[in-house]
Amino acid sequence: MSAEPRINDRIRVPEVRLVGPSGEQVGIVPLAKALELAQEYDLDLVEVAATARPPVCKLMDYGKFKYESAMKAREARKNQAHTVIKEMKLRPKIDPHDYDTKKGHVVRFLKQGDKVKITIMFRGREQSRPELGFRLLQRLASDVEDLGFIESNPKQDGRNMIMVLGPHKKKTEAMAEAREAQAARKAGRQGTTDAAPQGDTAEAPAAAAEAPADTPSEA
Repeated sequence: MSAEPRINDRIRVPEVRLVGPSGEQVGIVPLAKALELAQEYDLDLVEVAATARPPVCKLMDYGKFKYESAMKAREARKNQAHTVIKEMKLRPKIDPHDYDTKKGHVVRFLKQGDKVKITIMFRGREQSRPELGFRLLQRLASDVEDLGFIESNPKQDGRNMIMVLGPHKKKTEAMAEAREAQAARKAGRQGTTDAAPQGDTAEAPAAAAEAPADTPSEA
């Protein structure tokens, strides 16, 4: 069934509870009277509460109402942010360089407002040393504690150990900060481009003018 409300001649009830254009309560009136008032105001009669007894109808510009509602819904979808779960895999005996690289990715994900699933992969005899993975996860959580927190504590899952980090900032806040930072960088580049030359360059023409025109150049 259509979600569109019934308007004007499509309303099929003997009487309605009428609401005026400014939200004022007109009261219960015959449908014919409500339609007559709609014509006088050059507005539509829109059924806004079909299940009420009698149904509630309002005088409004239905075309304008639909347009504004669509724009609000579009803006809401635009500003809506979905938290994404990123995944980062590590080995229990990861070398320092690789650890720093992986940690950098985790930092970037958390700054973007995303959750991060950290997976420690055990192979062979490493499976008998789960404490290695646990300590590594605790170390990583400690290194990024200013950006995120442990949302799901480390737990063994077959040959893997998993922990989930959640960002302190919401996705929408992270996106807003990113837009502000981008605008600031753009303004900074523009300011650098528009800035006047600095240093002694302005004095160079004067110095050149004072020098004799026929001074021979040094070999």
